[in-house]
Amino acid sequence: MKNPKIIYILIGVFCLFAVIAGVYAQFFVSDENKPSIIVPNLNNEGGNNVVELTQEELEEKFYNIFNNQFNKGNYDTTNIQKINPEEDIVYTTVNLQKNEPNYEININIPGVNIQSDVAGNFNNITQTTFVNKIYDVMNSTENTQKTVYNVNYEAFINGNILSVIINSNLKQGDNPQRVIVQTYNYDLSTGEKVDVSKLLSQKNIIQSDCQNKIKNTIKAAQEETQTLVQQGYPVYNRDLSSSMYLLSNVSTYFLGPNGNLYIIFAYGNQNYTSEMDIIFYE
Repeated sequence: MKNPKIIYILIGVFCLFAVIAGVYAQFFVSDENKPSIIVPNLNNEGGNNVVELTQEELEEKFYNIFNNQFNKGNYDTTNIQKINPEEDIVYTTVNLQKNEPNYEININIPGVNIQSDVAGNFNNITQTTFVNKIYDVMNSTENTQKTVYNVNYEAFINGNILSVIINSNLKQGDNPQRVIVQTYNYDLSTGEKVDVSKLLSQKNIIQSDCQNKIKNTIKAAQEETQTLVQQGYPVYNRDLSSSMYLLSNVSTYFLGPNGNLYIIFAYGNQNYTSEMDIIFYE
């Protein structure tokens, strides 16, 4: 075995057999007899790999929802007591587009067309939050800079749950853009408002797991914010100790396309900012 020629010959023979074996396995061994490569699933127990979307991707997914439509699928709404019998249980009550020297508005506002105190309260919130702002923008004589105000919505029925989502964007002069998000969730079978715990239960999501997901998401967002602060960018600072992040205090959530659950922390609801954090479950 000390002869180099013999060693090279043996190596060549070994490589030749390896190539022949590979070709044979590729073309003559059935798929069921081929060894399978198992990729361990580290994300869930169901066997499907779950890819977490980034906040940027989730925001894009969220904004793509809004087409000012009511998506009820095959749900029969004919027996629901309506305020306006000529319309469906969700419809556009305000549709307005105007472009003036001091303002530009593009408004689509929904109404929940159901005879109930809960639905009536939803509509009152819509009036206070969005409709009244239209009059403020159009009638203001103090604004020397242009105001741009857009409102859009979308509505879904998933099972017996009606979800209505309203999104507004407000830009007044040099002020930062403000994004306000309002959601309503209504149980069509009981006539009651639906809290987030019920939606989590329906999707078999453990509340403590959701709370941890909220905590980790907000923490990651704040760490990214601090990096931007160090680079000199003006940013919105999150208060990690705020009670708003407690699941019991979550107020903005909905079931969207395909029953996907969104929990939204829209900081523009209270401040002049477009920043938001989104917790998402398929």
